[in-house]
Amino acid sequence: MKFRRMVNPENSCDSATCPKCHKPHIDKVSKAIMQKKKITFVLPAFPGKSPNPAKVLGYLPDMAERQALKFLNNLCKQIQEIYEPGAAVIICSDGRVFSDVVGISEKHVTAYQAEIDDIIKELDLTALSTFNLDDVNVNNNFDQARIELVDSYGQDLDGLKDRVKKGGTGSNSPEEVEANRMYCGLTRFLVEDLMHPEQTRSKSSIQKECKEKAYLAIIRSNAWTDLIAEKFPEAIRLSIHPQICGSQKIGIQLLGIETWTTPWHAVAVNTGKEFILMKNKEAKKLNTKLVQDENGRSSHYELISQN
Repeated sequence: MKFRRMVNPENSCDSATCPKCHKPHIDKVSKAIMQKKKITFVLPAFPGKSPNPAKVLGYLPDMAERQALKFLNNLCKQIQEIYEPGAAVIICSDGRVFSDVVGISEKHVTAYQAEIDDIIKELDLTALSTFNLDDVNVNNNFDQARIELVDSYGQDLDGLKDRVKKGGTGSNSPEEVEANRMYCGLTRFLVEDLMHPEQTRSKSSIQKECKEKAYLAIIRSNAWTDLIAEKFPEAIRLSIHPQICGSQKIGIQLLGIETWTTPWHAVAVNTGKEFILMKNKEAKKLNTKLVQDENGRSSHYELISQN
């Protein structure tokens, strides 16, 4: 709870001790403790790098992902210091779920997922594991896998649009408010990813397309959430997005600090004290140098001291 993300945190509850926020999750924690099992979390995240070079260094995971994975693993180790069986995070990569919507090629998703697994092994992040759509549909027909996902778990488009609309007009329903917030956030990210120097379309046409794509992305994302809940019924649901008080999900920081971007939409910058995330184009404007990893790939930036 110390590292969770809240909607309007300045107006919300005490994020560490709020009984309303504990209520959706406490039974799963108690059950795990009664059975002396690890406390398990599921986190839909690490889908694939943004296709916009103004945001990222390339299509493979880099220092940004490494820092986030290390943080999640260390968080589980901190839990183990208090509760001996410890905790585990299952990273449910959703890149394959909507790669065609966000403009990430299938081969880049495949490479990204494989590299995440390699990093977990290389860094001995024993509290982490992965699960993705490939584990559900093993014949590599990803279009068919997405169709089957929506057929089995998808929601009605008109119903979703109605909730998004009501959520933006003063609704008191947390579900409607969340639907509107998610829709606006996804639309913004989709527009950003397509607004790169190589594209020649007008911003208005991109915005129009992304508004429709956002609905499709939400339907698939919610379907993926329902599939995960079915596969891992005892797991506590984490989210990269800020959550309201009492939510069924716990919004989680990915670097142990509050940031409004993610490793797959940003680059890591070493300030000398810590790593922070920012867009590639923003990092270039600072007094930084680009650092390569042992394989000669661009890894992150280092802030050059002004002294």
